[in-house]
Amino acid sequence: MHSTEVSIPLRDVQLGGELIVPSGAQGLIIFAHGSGSSRHSSRNQFVARILREANLGTLLFDLLTAEEEEAEYYTRHLRFNIPFLSERLVAVSRWALDQAACGSLRAGYFGASTGAAAALVAAAELGEAISAVVSRGGRPDLAASALVRVTAPTLLIVGAFDTPVIPLNESAYAQLPCEKALELVPGASHLFGESGTLEVAAKLATSWFMQHLGGK
Repeated sequence: MHSTEVSIPLRDVQLGGELIVPSGAQGLIIFAHGSGSSRHSSRNQFVARILREANLGTLLFDLLTAEEEEAEYYTRHLRFNIPFLSERLVAVSRWALDQAACGSLRAGYFGASTGAAAALVAAAELGEAISAVVSRGGRPDLAASALVRVTAPTLLIVGAFDTPVIPLNESAYAQLPCEKALELVPGASHLFGESGTLEVAAKLATSWFMQHLGGK
């Protein structure tokens, strides 16, 4: 298994990341987290481990620099800036797919919270370069007009107890023109902190990616 800490050079910033590609990987899953989280998020790290057990590579990275996160803590000016977040994600995706370890792999997005909206906007822009999208506890409604341009098969996973977010996902689901599914995880609230619920979400995501990225 090839594992490395990476520094991702973009036009005006460097973003830290963790790229892990198992030998013979069946695809690469790029994570997009919400504001206030990072590549070290215990929830995303848990999901990433389950994906790698299915022989999928993972790229977890920080959408914001340390300075931006510090400013965001006080101003919250980037939290819902989906165009900004999706632009970052597109640039990172292009970088990742140019790497020797990933160049032949089909790519998917795993997004949480506002990161799910950024993932959908990025998928709409990148088209066939993104083969699948999974949103976990996400706000896909914030992808707005980009929803109707998403061609990648998309799975929306929501906690059954996350009552404010369920209708937002149902609205986004109705607008998606691609192959799609909406799964409610019993007993789960917004952060999937209840026992066993995050594992259920991770296994749903793994199955979706394996189906659409060409895995067995």
